[in-house]
Amino acid sequence: MAPILPPVANSALSATGLRYEIPGRTLLDGATLTVESGQSVAVTGPSGSGKSTLLMCLLGLLQPKSGRIEIAGKEITRMRPGQLAKHRRDSIGMVFQFAELLPELSPVENVALAALLAGRKRGEAFSRAEELLDELAVSGALSTATTDLSGGERQRVAVARALINEPALLLADEPTGALDEENRDSVATLLFSLPKRWNCGLLVVTHDASIAGQADRHVVLRQGAFHVAEHAGGTA
Repeated sequence: MAPILPPVANSALSATGLRYEIPGRTLLDGATLTVESGQSVAVTGPSGSGKSTLLMCLLGLLQPKSGRIEIAGKEITRMRPGQLAKHRRDSIGMVFQFAELLPELSPVENVALAALLAGRKRGEAFSRAEELLDELAVSGALSTATTDLSGGERQRVAVARALINEPALLLADEPTGALDEENRDSVATLLFSLPKRWNCGLLVVTHDASIAGQADRHVVLRQGAFHVAEHAGGTA
């Protein structure tokens, strides 16, 4: 098992010595990974290698058997459920493969809802949602029903929703997996521009090597641990 290391200064994420097992399999076996503020990291790996398990652990939805997870300088593995929910809401933004927008809400309502749930006043939440959609080039879709948005527009709305509470860590699970080539490239360019623009950490889980290659660091999750991708330099 990897040693439990001290947190990295200015890190959005410091996960050390993570171990998670299911009957007959070890998905994480002393896995250690850091994502610094302003940095993007891509994680690839075979199906069943533990990428989804990793995300669930980082969100606090699964408890690793051992190890330590710090997000924005706070250890989440020992938090009580209420503390964890608040820290997740305030410090983590999540972008899903299929956007997971609420079809009955407009694009701006989908974005504002995240801020309202965080306790922001209605006027502030909607004003900030409109600003974000404009910044992310979705302002032309404000009057469009969510169900009528293109795939790329839906993902941009999802990114705005993930950003509205100014998270320290942005997680993206196959964010371009459901998009055509043009929208894939556009959304990828947007995502990888965010860490430096927002001073947040970005962790992208993807099967697409061309997407992973755009990250500052690319690691492969294999046999429960992270390995530097063959085409990349540096360390996990």
